[in-house]
Amino acid sequence: MAPLYGDDTPAEVKNAKGLHLITESTPNGQKVQIFLEELADAHGTKWTTSKIDIGTNIQKEDWFLRLDPNGRIPILVDNTKPGPFTVHETSAELLYLEKEYDVDNTFGFKDDLERSEALQWLFFWHGSGAPYQGNTHYFQKQKDVEGAKMAVERFRKETLRVYGVLEIRLSGKYTGEPREYLAGKGKGKYSVADIGTWPWVKIWKRSKFTEEEMKDFPHLLKWVDRIAARPAVQRGIGEKYQGTTI
Repeated sequence: MAPLYGDDTPAEVKNAKGLHLITESTPNGQKVQIFLEELADAHGTKWTTSKIDIGTNIQKEDWFLRLDPNGRIPILVDNTKPGPFTVHETSAELLYLEKEYDVDNTFGFKDDLERSEALQWLFFWHGSGAPYQGNTHYFQKQKDVEGAKMAVERFRKETLRVYGVLEIRLSGKYTGEPREYLAGKGKGKYSVADIGTWPWVKIWKRSKFTEEEMKDFPHLLKWVDRIAARPAVQRGIGEKYQGTTI
């Protein structure tokens, strides 16, 4: 038995072959779910999935922490590699899948400068957008906690600022050329940068941003709708990933 697996590891995890995803269909989980679905359409990529409920704190159990000491979803386990090889942090997971399974750069770039663009925008959302919007979401639920109102105001403001940065990029405000996607030449190409950003931005209503506020970001809203129309995206956030298996 591989050392990362133990007697306490759920059977569907330790008996998995090939790629295995452990997830819950949150915005972070959906990033990798969507990319796997896109890879299936483009290259026939196959994987298996375990679905958990992080509300039960199963992700803090020893079997999970051996795979990801940070105790967060999703986890990608590649049983085709020695160990097996585990990947945590969603941006790292997207980049791993891109390198190992996107053989013709359908969702990446061969050109070094275009690849740099994709990395910049992927990391921009990972380091700025996701924490700000995630904290907006969290503190809105903590109405009776001292300081929560101030926290909501700060994180809402910062999330809207980040939306504004994405709007500048997509509108072509300073280049004179509107874009359809975040990275790539011309109007851009749908890539891991978009996949890593979209699952959070698309829940702006759930994060209690108003339609009036979002009027400032027309190109961003069109981008949200453009990506939402993709069949793989619809599957990646759909019924397939609801419920639990562990």
